Amino acid sequence: MRAKLTYAVTAAVLVFYFVLVGSRGVMLIQAGTLITVTFGIAVLILPVIGIWFLWKNTQFVRNANKLAAELDAEGGLPVDELRRTEGGRIDRDSADEVFAKRKAETEDAPDDWRNWFRLAVAYHDARDTPRARKAMQRAIALHAGRPIQA
Repeated sequence: MRAKLTYAVTAAVLVFYFVLVGSRGVMLIQAGTLITVTFGIAVLILPVIGIWFLWKNTQFVRNANKLAAELDAEGGLPVDELRRTEGGRIDRDSADEVFAKRKAETEDAPDDWRNWFRLAVAYHDARDTPRARKAMQRAIALHAGRPIQA
């Protein structure tokens, strides 16, 4: 719940920022000189890119949560079998062991979105966020029946 609240607050702050920057871009365009119009258009591009990025990330999170809920209902969420340090951090060797197991499961059944979901969690636990995101994107695509990009 805390992560959802943090995400919502961050998104709201970003939307406020996009509106603020967009209004400045419009003001520059309304000034009517060649330079201010050029800068105004350039300034308006930033909120457009930001809104697109925020929308894509929100879709990703919603789809990943939907898969997690479905997997939870099936009783297929990965069990936390990781050893932790005294400070509560995940032990690196433990994460590597679980990752090897999840990778083998995914290689045995590469068309099952459930395996890709669990692999994404293992990548995340091993602190490999880019690969975790790609694995989750693949799980989402498999679940939706969309073609997979290599």
